[in-house]
Amino acid sequence: MKTPTQFRKRTTIIYWIFTAWLSLGMLSTAAVQLLKNKDEVENFTHLGYPLYLMTLIGIWKILGVIAILIPKTPLLKEWAYAGFFFVMSGAIISHIASDHNLSKIFASLLLLVLTIISWYFRPAERKMI
Repeated sequence: MKTPTQFRKRTTIIYWIFTAWLSLGMLSTAAVQLLKNKDEVENFTHLGYPLYLMTLIGIWKILGVIAILIPKTPLLKEWAYAGFFFVMSGAIISHIASDHNLSKIFASLLLLVLTIISWYFRPAERKMI
């Protein structure tokens, strides 16, 4: 049986692994959006979204990563996680509505799963409690 300290340590390790991957994923997709990568522009155009939305989402992703990584500010973290959840679930729904295959949906689905796991395993000092 694990002691509370061992359980807390395991939970913290899981949190930081998934949060690191989430942060890298959000930052890399934000860069692609802010730099107006050709494939991403085609993607947004095909989905029917205006291109200025790429800039907004890219900036929000960067701000969300900062909010999740800085200490304290639990309310800000909740908003950042909610934003990531809405953006990624919206991307998945948009791809499904446009009859895209799994290869187009995979990145958004992965980031959504990373968001949920990071949120779930966040340490007590990073929660709203």
